Amino acid sequence: MSASAHHAEEHWPHEPEKATLEGRNKVLGFWLFLGGESVLFGTLFATFLALRDQVGDGPTAAELFKLPMVAAATMILLVSSLTSVFAVQALHRKDVKAMLNWLIVTVILGFGFLALEIYEFVEYIHEGHTFTTSAFSSAFYTLVGFHGAHVAFGVAWITILIVQIFKKGLNFVTAPKIYVSAIYWHFIDVVWVFIFTVVYLMGKVG
Repeated sequence: MSASAHHAEEHWPHEPEKATLEGRNKVLGFWLFLGGESVLFGTLFATFLALRDQVGDGPTAAELFKLPMVAAATMILLVSSLTSVFAVQALHRKDVKAMLNWLIVTVILGFGFLALEIYEFVEYIHEGHTFTTSAFSSAFYTLVGFHGAHVAFGVAWITILIVQIFKKGLNFVTAPKIYVSAIYWHFIDVVWVFIFTVVYLMGKVG
């Protein structure tokens, strides 16, 4: 390592994810990516709203949804968003141990959310609410399942980053990766809040 690079590592900036041009470009590029993701989710929400009353011979949303279980999943995901905030705060302090601990907790909570969602889907299928039951069921599984796939990707991504930090340590190369993964995690949490409101709450109240 050169003397200038070593000097830079000794003086850990408040926002290490933006300490280099590469890091700033990663953050900016990821925000642009999330813009595209927002459009995609917006399309799925619009499709669901257009088809939510087309239940055919299948159960309606009011008959199907169990809010206590969905509320528990929502709480788990919201808490995981908080733990990812703590991880970023530890990143800014260069407290590697605390950062890794909070990332591990985030991953565990992500797995908990996925477990509840899989259980929910299995319950719905047993009640006759399959992907092909109606236009409503197809729109529901597409929207909620697509979000679940994003959560699974986020869990896998953060897990890989945890392994990478153990191997390579925290530096100006790995810091932007941790930061953008936290942005991604907040994004899927925000999307879930909209799903909880538009799909589940509106489904129960009609």
